[in-house]
Amino acid sequence: MIKALRGTQDILPPESEQWRYVEEMIRKLCAQYGFQEIRTPHFEKTELFQRGIGETTDVVSKEMYTFTDRGDRSLTLRPENTAAAVRAYLEHKVYADQNVTKWYYIGSMFRYDRPQAGRYREFHQFGVEVLATPSPQADGEIIALAVQLFQTLGLHDLNVFVNSVGCPKCRPVYREKLIAYYEAHQDELCEDCKTRLYKNPLRLLDCKEEACQKLAQDAPEITDYLCEECADHFAATQKLLTAAGIPFTLNPRLVRGLDYYTKTAFEIQYAPLGAQSAICGGGRYDGLVEEIGGPHTPGIGFAVGLERLMLALSMQDLLPEVTAAGDVAIATHGEAASELGFAIAQELRAANFTVDTDLLGRSLKSRLKQVGKTGTKYVIIIGETELADGTVIIRDLAAREQTTLARSEVVGYLQNERERRG
Repeated sequence: MIKALRGTQDILPPESEQWRYVEEMIRKLCAQYGFQEIRTPHFEKTELFQRGIGETTDVVSKEMYTFTDRGDRSLTLRPENTAAAVRAYLEHKVYADQNVTKWYYIGSMFRYDRPQAGRYREFHQFGVEVLATPSPQADGEIIALAVQLFQTLGLHDLNVFVNSVGCPKCRPVYREKLIAYYEAHQDELCEDCKTRLYKNPLRLLDCKEEACQKLAQDAPEITDYLCEECADHFAATQKLLTAAGIPFTLNPRLVRGLDYYTKTAFEIQYAPLGAQSAICGGGRYDGLVEEIGGPHTPGIGFAVGLERLMLALSMQDLLPEVTAAGDVAIATHGEAASELGFAIAQELRAANFTVDTDLLGRSLKSRLKQVGKTGTKYVIIIGETELADGTVIIRDLAAREQTTLARSEVVGYLQNERERRG
């Protein structure tokens, strides 16, 4: 038997209905904030991620699914969607209208990583991107959106961490201070961090190895080296969060795993998830558009790991209970009655009712027994007598009442019942 690959999953009903519930909440909230959906290809030229994310990042150096196609081109399954969104922004010259662009996306991403709770090799992200504004208000707005989403879904044990990772003007000074600090502790670093030390020293602050985490506690803090522009931007962002009543914690050692981040970086954690507590992360990327070949265009965004979000919601019993109950079920006896039941079902579906028909050819008694277990509101019964009289029986399963009426009155009767019950 062929099974799904390690690190992938099948999302089956009723769980898929719970995913749809969360996705609908996301779409509704994004509309309230003025975001529109973007859908990008699942694979791109490898160069896009090498230039956009950074060749020294773990994502590019260790985790990408890269392959050569029949045209001898190097392609990569998207490990994240910001670079792809920026590529679309440039390719379609969206910047030409000189307006702020606000996009969101929901889709699969791919990284070759060790599977664990809430982490898969094919995983799903919801993310937002705001392009063409340097305003701190954009930073505050997307953090507010993420917090509001989690609170709307019922999650309240949240920790919002914010930091500034500087810009090309001030980061080189901090970089040298960081290298000088870690050079004195080089023998204590893990092998990966020894490699990162001169290539990408900020990544040492994000290492999950215990020895490296201890060293990071005494490392220089980037907030001590911010230029005036970055310091003012960070201060303004914090004021906006405070004004909106969003509690947050300053974390000067917070860095994101991708090279394109500048200025604001943030992460939202849900502590009960333990080691995989981060359910949202993002920040500003004012140099990414230029890195990919476009004009200077400031931007900011975040991504939410949907598997981790679903896990968090499940842990607090915040996902809706999903049943297969519909509005109406059809129960018939005989071929002619079955044909009539099929026609009635189609009329009811056209009138926006959910209708279940019997595709297994059960006896009338067996069908009624099966329907009684589903929580369906009404069952339409058509037997030999009803067929001969041109009538049907409509049984209200909750009230345990039934009525007989002409076949032509079925849709109107059920519509009236729906309006009466609200």
